[in-house]
Amino acid sequence: MSDAPKAAILGTGVIGAGWAARFLLAGWHVAVHDPAPGAEARLSATLQAARRCLPMLSEVALPPEGKLEMTSLEAAVDGASWVQESAPERLDLKHEIWGRVLAKAPAAAILASSTSGFTPTALNGGQGRILVAHPFNPVYLLPLVELVGQDTAAAARTLRSIGMYPLEIAAEIDGHIADRLLESLWREALWLVKDGIATTEQIDEAIRMGFGLRWAQMGLFETYRLGGGDGGFAQFLAQFGPALKWPWSHLTEVPDLDAELVAKIANQSDAQSGHLSTAELTTQRDNNLVALLRALKQQGTAAGKHLNTHDKSLAPPPPPPGPEPLVTLRRTIPIDWTDYNGHMNESRYGQLWSDAGDTILVAIGMGPDSPGAQGASWFTVDNHIRYLAEVHAGQACEVRTTVLLAEGKKLRMHHEMWVGETLSATCTQLLLHIDMATRRSAPPAPQVAEKLDEYAKAHAHLAEGRARPEGP
Repeated sequence: MSDAPKAAILGTGVIGAGWAARFLLAGWHVAVHDPAPGAEARLSATLQAARRCLPMLSEVALPPEGKLEMTSLEAAVDGASWVQESAPERLDLKHEIWGRVLAKAPAAAILASSTSGFTPTALNGGQGRILVAHPFNPVYLLPLVELVGQDTAAAARTLRSIGMYPLEIAAEIDGHIADRLLESLWREALWLVKDGIATTEQIDEAIRMGFGLRWAQMGLFETYRLGGGDGGFAQFLAQFGPALKWPWSHLTEVPDLDAELVAKIANQSDAQSGHLSTAELTTQRDNNLVALLRALKQQGTAAGKHLNTHDKSLAPPPPPPGPEPLVTLRRTIPIDWTDYNGHMNESRYGQLWSDAGDTILVAIGMGPDSPGAQGASWFTVDNHIRYLAEVHAGQACEVRTTVLLAEGKKLRMHHEMWVGETLSATCTQLLLHIDMATRRSAPPAPQVAEKLDEYAKAHAHLAEGRARPEGP
């Protein structure tokens, strides 16, 4: 861990603390500076939420957590590879902070601001190397970072390495892209409440029950392309374009946020979700985000495609043959793997054994992306599972695999699921090698059989007594 890079995080609001969590759980050392009261408590609460949820997104284990310290600005910046400022949106305050940073930061350090509105030119006073790296709350789960500046390539590489999705924006504009879109929707929502057209709850239901679900997977333009049918976007604009000139929207008009409107919005919001604490709402939001993002991962689309790519960058190489059981999987149990009893559902154990078995298949050149796997596959024909202890969401587990038999077209493996020092479940698994053209069993290719034999011979002393599935 001594070779881990260092990130300096300046500010522990929801954004700054989220950045600290993202870097820390990616294996970076993190030095945090925030002179405001309650900084450590805010950071601790965010880290607790991130440690619970971020590992649930991945099918593999995250790197070992880095070292965390609270310190002065100068000490935080000293030796840092990345400096992230997340101070309040006051340009004079940001200039004061960056003046101190530039006097101490290494010449090669990436300097970035979380500002949601200011441009790099404004931050730099017309000159300098400060970038905009504007994320979205919660930073430890949402991957998007709007990256603005003259040279963003190195910053983009670093952000991708910690699981973020850098959206490199060439042109400078106040508010960047996402906040300008959100602010337009926000203005219109304020008018709908002020004019008595809708309540805060009705507006939220309109988003989360309708177009919000479409936006999460297809964005705006791709969604509207479908609205044009086979005619595509040209047909959509021909049909709905004229409506853009109708006087529906208030556009840039902002309602007066007087005491009456503030009280109206606050009272409606309290009626909508005031029965939940901030901590309860945060847990609900994070659980839902994990489940939604994991659904997108399964489909390999939108944010899920990005998360799958990051998983591949974290996955270790398959273990070579050796005398001990092979560690074929390390991961954290996600929230969508649990049922109404609060523990891991039995159907999800099948996924666990399948993923562990795939590690062996990758090692012998028969993984899903292996060139040698064309035209053949391994089908599971029998699983004998023992459930020995409850497993809950957020717990880290390890699967250890023994190759019991590699004989012709048969492959038998024994998997053990460990949560800490507890053996939580076992599975004895039988697979058959299948010719995909005939959909019938057939011997594997000689090079595959040879590699399998190496694992079976290495585990021959472990296979004694496990040749048959265990009884209850």
